[in-house]
Amino acid sequence: MKPPATLTGSVPTTGLDSPPFDPEQVAAELESASTEDALRWAIETFGQKLYIACSFQKTSSITVHMASQIDPEARFFYIDTDVLFPETYETKERLEQRYGTKFHRYSSMTLEQQAGLYGDELWGRDPDACCGIRKVDPMRSALASVDCWVSGIRREDSQSRASAPKFAWDKRFNLWKLNPLADWSEQDVWRYISDNDIPYNSLHDEGYPSIGCTHCTRRPAAGEDARAGRWAGTTKTECGLHG
Repeated sequence: MKPPATLTGSVPTTGLDSPPFDPEQVAAELESASTEDALRWAIETFGQKLYIACSFQKTSSITVHMASQIDPEARFFYIDTDVLFPETYETKERLEQRYGTKFHRYSSMTLEQQAGLYGDELWGRDPDACCGIRKVDPMRSALASVDCWVSGIRREDSQSRASAPKFAWDKRFNLWKLNPLADWSEQDVWRYISDNDIPYNSLHDEGYPSIGCTHCTRRPAAGEDARAGRWAGTTKTECGLHG
């Protein structure tokens, strides 16, 4: 599929207050554009002011693969909470080796510092506060000097993400956000990974559809929502990065 006319070509940014494109028109056109075309438009439009977030789950593997094919200089980052699964760190290393890229690391205070300020195992007593310290604060640092970021969320992930647009202004972090895989199904994801032999997190093969920190992630029970294993036993459904 060819990208719509307004999505072709390189368009240098001139500042967030006056973007060099019609946001409503672009958002509408990106909804029907292919994932590759949406990523290409973002890379050409924002250049080094585009940052691609990686959680080293299956959708991250896809965006790394696609973006690297479009631009070997594409920039990637991750939030290291210091309590990610060993398999997650292993996935990062495999992707670095496969695509010859480096993932910029952002983190907050150490676990020891957090325990000293807020007590041990804050994630069990106040998961929102823990996510704020270990995820949201580092995310603000990561996005402080860019104009657009890319996430791997999909509408199928959960009810809270069901209406996620492919492209919109992110009020939480005050910049543009692209969700190029928003309309992908689970089958789409695994077919693409298989067809392109892309490295992915082995925890997916062990029954983890959604992977976060070790203390707050478990396998969902049969029939549960794909994200039911995240912060199980609480009303929490998001870490604070996506709405």
